[in-house]
Amino acid sequence: MDGVLADDSGLCVDALWGGPGVLSARFAPDLESYRDKNRRLLAMVPEGADRGARFVCVLAFAPRRGEPFTISGAVEGSLAFEPRGGSGFGYDPIFIPEGHGHTFGELPGEVKHTLSHRARACAALRTRLTAGRP
Repeated sequence: MDGVLADDSGLCVDALWGGPGVLSARFAPDLESYRDKNRRLLAMVPEGADRGARFVCVLAFAPRRGEPFTISGAVEGSLAFEPRGGSGFGYDPIFIPEGHGHTFGELPGEVKHTLSHRARACAALRTRLTAGRP
């Protein structure tokens, strides 16, 4: 199916009222490295606060014929107390997916990719498109 696909994603932290959310890529613009951004984000979470968090990905698809639509995927989890792991990118070292004791940064790529918000959004898009519902 022909069309245009766009995506955005972000880390939503309960203790930060859902932030940084869609602004995750632009969070702490005064800091260059995600290592520093991760440390700043963790420092913003008050001691004893709910560490619940989720990664969310939203895909927007505009088919050549038919109406544009959005579809999303999310993975629930919590924030680590400090960055852990050297795999992945961005906020992976501070996000622990539900049901796992390791951060995305510690998990092998093949495991992370089965759990990720992007994988879930892409699977939902594939299901919708193969069902013939653009």
